[in-house]
Amino acid sequence: MKVIGLLGGMSWESSIEYYRLVNERVKARLGGFHSAHTVLYSVDFAEIERMQADGAWADAGAELNRAAKALEAAGADFVVLCTNTMHKVADRLEDGLGIPLLHLGDATASAIKAAGIRRVGLLGTGFTMGQPFYRDRLAAHGLDVLVPGEEDRDLVHRVIYDELVLGVVKPESREAYRGVIARLVEAGAEGVIYGCTEIELLVGPEDSPVPTFPTTSLHADAAVDYALGTTSLPVPPT
Repeated sequence: MKVIGLLGGMSWESSIEYYRLVNERVKARLGGFHSAHTVLYSVDFAEIERMQADGAWADAGAELNRAAKALEAAGADFVVLCTNTMHKVADRLEDGLGIPLLHLGDATASAIKAAGIRRVGLLGTGFTMGQPFYRDRLAAHGLDVLVPGEEDRDLVHRVIYDELVLGVVKPESREAYRGVIARLVEAGAEGVIYGCTEIELLVGPEDSPVPTFPTTSLHADAAVDYALGTTSLPVPPT
């Protein structure tokens, strides 16, 4: 079994889900007392969030690069970055790294295409929805990506940062997200990406009239597949 290097803390609430999921999946595959062989590096999210707010993405990338190299030094065979938004600095994270990054966007795109879907709505932080780094990665896989309108993007982002990363789950926010999802479907989305690791704490497949693609679960699946040698790493776009 390969050693999964979990780079988390953004937020720690979602990183718990990653740890739980990879261990549950390994146990389900191998049975008995088996669990995932992992190394976890958890950053202080307050520092990363400040860099996000200040637009200091180069500094954030350098910090995650240091963390990824610490995972490598600790024996990880590959890195799983436990956040969608910080894949904005994936290239910087990989700089000089001797082990591969299992890119969340590639794992998500693979699952969407396997479901026969090409036009998909994207929920995430304001950075993930509004900036091109994530949408372009998906589009390079041949997907047509829709994002909510500005008002809905603000709502989705606010709930993530003001509630979910603090462990707060409100029924009224779930209902608001359902409305955003419905509007994406009305705009032509054949499926919806839950493109922030915290979103899965609030909504599930039952909250959408079309198939959903929860990136935390998909990323964890891909990590376990690769760790157990079932598959190779998801293919990046050309």
